[in-house]
Amino acid sequence: MNAHRTVFGGLVMSTIDRLALVVAERHSGRVCVTASMDAMHFLAPAADGDTLIYSVAVNRAWRTSMEIGARVVAENSYTGDSRHIVSAYLTFVALDEHGRAIIVPPVRPETDAEQHRYEEAEVRRALRLEHAERLKTMRAARR
Repeated sequence: MNAHRTVFGGLVMSTIDRLALVVAERHSGRVCVTASMDAMHFLAPAADGDTLIYSVAVNRAWRTSMEIGARVVAENSYTGDSRHIVSAYLTFVALDEHGRAIIVPPVRPETDAEQHRYEEAEVRRALRLEHAERLKTMRAARR
């Protein structure tokens, strides 16, 4: 807990990263590493006594990387009230036995919700790649 008697955000971030790793490794069947954490949106605090419920899934896979989405809900176990408190998007890369990136299986969305997450993941990826390229260009211009 922090000074406001709410859950410390770093603890939630760490838990999301660990759970997302499990999801990435189960999907790829390989050792995976976190390549980036795209976004971590803290939407509401979790109070002392809340139960945190984590939902984590592969949104999309590309050649060697996967976007893993996480949603955290805080639930009051006595009243049943719940609220969405965190959304996060992480990118993982699968590695071969030599520590090199390796091809991962595709994701085939089956439900409308999965299709929605699949399509949004491509938008986030395009923005990540554009951002990286812009920074690379800016840094090269300074040299």
